[in-house]
Amino acid sequence: MPQLSLSIQFASKADGLPSRAQLRRWVNATLRVDTEATIRVVDEAEGRMLNNTYRGKDYATNVLTFPLTEEPHLMGDIVICAPVVIKEAADQKKAVEAHFAHLTVHGTLHLHGYDHLNDEQAGLMESIEVTTLQKLGYPNPYLIT
Repeated sequence: MPQLSLSIQFASKADGLPSRAQLRRWVNATLRVDTEATIRVVDEAEGRMLNNTYRGKDYATNVLTFPLTEEPHLMGDIVICAPVVIKEAADQKKAVEAHFAHLTVHGTLHLHGYDHLNDEQAGLMESIEVTTLQKLGYPNPYLIT
């Protein structure tokens, strides 16, 4: 099993945030290689600023991933914007916990180099997400009711 060094920062006071243990469990379920990562759960202002600064998009997005290095092990940061995740869960009629799990898995896969820039990459990434989330006891996140 790959080794994980995980720092978790809560910069959001939103209700319904996952616990440190949940975040660690979700990342561990996704790991492919030894990883040193930080997860920062933020509010909308910080999420918007980061998305604007690093992607040139002036809105808060659900998850941002910042891979730092692949040697001597994988390192990087995952930023999850709590208000966006909570709103998306409500809009998609999903459990908030399940949506946080999905976006943590999604961000961890980005850290591992997976992407969804084309249909082939998206299909592979989504397949891994669905399988990982099912093993964790969550439904397929792409089946929106």
